[in-house]
Amino acid sequence: MSDTPFHLVGADPRLFDPVALDQLERTAALPGIARVVGLPDLHAGRGIAVGAAYWSPTHIYPHLVGGDIGCGMALWQTGGALRKFRPDAAERKLHGLDGPWDGDAAAVLAAAGLPADLADASLGTIGGGNHFVELQRVEEVVDAERFAALALHPDRVWMMVHSGSRGLGQAILDTWTARGALAGLVADSEDGRAYLADHDRAMGWAVVNRDVIAARFLAALGLGGRRLLDICHNSVTALSGGWLHRKGAAPADRGLVAIPGSRGDFSYLVEPLEGRADEALHSLAHGAGRKWSRGDARARLSDRFKVAELERTALGSRVICEDRQLIFEEAPQAYKDIARVIADLEQAGLVRVVARLRPLISYKVRRA
Repeated sequence: MSDTPFHLVGADPRLFDPVALDQLERTAALPGIARVVGLPDLHAGRGIAVGAAYWSPTHIYPHLVGGDIGCGMALWQTGGALRKFRPDAAERKLHGLDGPWDGDAAAVLAAAGLPADLADASLGTIGGGNHFVELQRVEEVVDAERFAALALHPDRVWMMVHSGSRGLGQAILDTWTARGALAGLVADSEDGRAYLADHDRAMGWAVVNRDVIAARFLAALGLGGRRLLDICHNSVTALSGGWLHRKGAAPADRGLVAIPGSRGDFSYLVEPLEGRADEALHSLAHGAGRKWSRGDARARLSDRFKVAELERTALGSRVICEDRQLIFEEAPQAYKDIARVIADLEQAGLVRVVARLRPLISYKVRRA
């Protein structure tokens, strides 16, 4: 057992997956890990719990960030009037978005201060797994005063983009794992500084990727828009004289945060509160969190539902996912209740909800 302080945010600890808690316990025993926080969306990952934050005064652990460095959520308010939105028409327009982008990748990377040689065919693509682009509407303005102060509009179509650094982040993790980084890197060392430089490039690449994805979808729909936020939930950043690793944990120190539910549930626009932020290592849930593993979801659902049934949700939204395996793995039933996750964050004094968003079209993958 580890003596590292644990803090579990929200629900009764007995409701957390014991496998995830065991993963937290083992991670807390790593040399130099001084604090660990499990958030309400906590669930078991591939050896490392997801929905957690880990702080060390001395060490950096690349595997606590994972291979999708910089993965995160960007939220856009489009110029499209909600009253004119037609799901059938929008769905017909969303083609040709999974192949390589035909823009100048080197130029957009250079504009972001990144090396041109990081350009590859994956820039501007969503990727697999739980990544998505979702068209949304404002279901409820919860804090009208704050909503108005942010110049937000309830009568527009909104768009959320969830993606990361694609193959770049995985290549960085693989390289450092091969160099023995599972044992940890002293932050103030040549290797520590070298990993951080790689990490920061992948973080920047992921932000550019979400911007390009958004531009592609907006162009396909014939819309303009403005980005309201872009936050990363797989990262390592300096905090309080040490290093904070977030693995599936949104930052509470970067302004507004979008927290999505499953593809068949609401998402939330929240504003972090400062009062008790340090207790949660300045971190928030990054989504609903998985209730079932991918394998469990396929086993439980593939005999109960036809693919066509999963292409519509209980909220009346549409799902574009032309991957038979993925549509079962990412079914709403495989995820926790997002309303419970948000309520736990509110009860912990970590956020105020600004608005609740309803899905209209969730885009995962479309075959050429």
